[in-house]
Amino acid sequence: MHPFQNSALPIEERVTDLLNRLTLAEKAGLMFHTMIGVNPDGTLADGDAMIPSARELIAGKLINHVNILTFAPVPPQQLAQWHNRIQELAASVGNGIPVTVSTDPRHGVIDNPATSASAGGFSAWPEPIGLGATKDPALVRLFADVVRQEYLATGIRVALHPMADLATEPRWARGNGTLGSDADMVSAMIREYVLGLQGDTLGPDSVAAMVKHFPGAGPQMNGEDAHFHYGREQVYPGGMWDYHLKPFEAAFDAGVAQVMPYYGMPVGTSYEEVGFNFNKGVIEGLLRQRYGFDGVVCTDWGLVTDAVIMGSDMPARAWGVEHLDRHTRIQRILDAGADQLGGEHCPELILDLVADGRISEDRIDVSVRRILRDKFTLGLFDERRYVDPAAAAHIAGQPAFRAAGLDAQRRSIVVLDNRETLPLTEGITVYLDGVDPYVAAGYAKVVDDPALADVAIVRRAAPFDPRGGGFEAFFHAGRLDWTAEELAPVLELSAALPTVVDVWLDRPAVLTPLSGKAAALTGSFGSSDEALLDVLFGRSPATGTLPFQLPSSMAEVKASREDVPNDTPNPLFHYNHGLHLS
Repeated sequence: MHPFQNSALPIEERVTDLLNRLTLAEKAGLMFHTMIGVNPDGTLADGDAMIPSARELIAGKLINHVNILTFAPVPPQQLAQWHNRIQELAASVGNGIPVTVSTDPRHGVIDNPATSASAGGFSAWPEPIGLGATKDPALVRLFADVVRQEYLATGIRVALHPMADLATEPRWARGNGTLGSDADMVSAMIREYVLGLQGDTLGPDSVAAMVKHFPGAGPQMNGEDAHFHYGREQVYPGGMWDYHLKPFEAAFDAGVAQVMPYYGMPVGTSYEEVGFNFNKGVIEGLLRQRYGFDGVVCTDWGLVTDAVIMGSDMPARAWGVEHLDRHTRIQRILDAGADQLGGEHCPELILDLVADGRISEDRIDVSVRRILRDKFTLGLFDERRYVDPAAAAHIAGQPAFRAAGLDAQRRSIVVLDNRETLPLTEGITVYLDGVDPYVAAGYAKVVDDPALADVAIVRRAAPFDPRGGGFEAFFHAGRLDWTAEELAPVLELSAALPTVVDVWLDRPAVLTPLSGKAAALTGSFGSSDEALLDVLFGRSPATGTLPFQLPSSMAEVKASREDVPNDTPNPLFHYNHGLHLS
């Protein structure tokens, strides 16, 4: 037995022993954390133009950190089977380094291949912004602990979350993934989120949290997202750089294992105007030195190589260093202090950099040591290498977890306005638009003609400007107000009979035209029809409050400052607004 295989030895001794045995190619492979496909039946996926096969990644490129990307639901038992198959493959390669499997959030309703996956066989909870609407750190701790158990059962050991960013810019497409706009409240919840995933200390029963997107991705200029060239700039017109650091400080206090910087490049600050992943002042200076963080820093996805994603040409998000070649981009990233390259699978470029004397092997060893330390700490070399598919089928999505998720969905719903309409009386006659009639039949008599109804119930998504197709279409951006054509059916219905309107607030929509017209107005953040109807009909109390303010007009949004929370002077509904119904 080699010393690194002896679980009785201290972890640092095991790391040192294995590090000394690794070839440079194995070290380079450890420094990539990329996407991998999963077949719904749990078998290893063949490669395609976007994602190489598991065999090519693990056996060919010696990569053993993979982010599962599923375009179709994979049942937990099959996901566990897949996990064991890739571990068997990895055990036959080189020194047999186990694979670390990661995932973007997958416990909500949004299925965006760039940012999150829908719950599928896992328990379904509100989106993170909905957890923010509960203002309950203890609930966030419960949520994260359930996520930990479900991930652990299926072999997922790194959570590419939570987002510690603040929803200070209303138009930003990713506000839905945050816990809200108030730094103090978000900090309290982020701390519990990390502890729920990792426990008090990182260990074999933990899921390592990768908090993102350092140093805070919320202040996107004009709300555009930094996945795209037109959204590469982050601005601080209110001078609130430090405000956006507060939730990360809470994550550090909780012992967060890993950190991901964002794509954006700071403009008008003391830092170099290059993307945060290339920014030595931000990673080495702020994160490593000021905060003393010595864990793994993994870049956001796709900083080095141009790609075609879902049929769309996607240039590498090398903002501020677009002119550099791929080798030099990697050199800049490593010089800045990062350890892993997310969404890339080109370890041969690191081999070139070392061969050319541009990066020393000692520098490579610094990152590899951090990376191996987490693998050993998580027990991947020992009892946690394989999982039990039968147990995964029992643990993930179990009734208690689903019930807790549904309760959280109810608690996240915010009653914004109520004109003596809520709670509704069970058994009344209702007309539906955007609500499943089968679900509603458990509460009321459903009719197809509004003239025959006592009340109408309407669900709408927040408005947005449709952008390009493919990958870009997943990002809701631009306007927050509806067009007259979009509003007309709802206003006509509201004029004809009492109408309850629920709006899915993935972004803070301008609801001014509906205020005073709808008999009741609610905001939801990833809640099922059942959860909403439980609140509307009084089966569950309404306790949620807004995690951000709702602006009264787009003019006020455009005049607000991107880095300042709740910055419109005359909001329709203030931050923390919510009518409580029992």
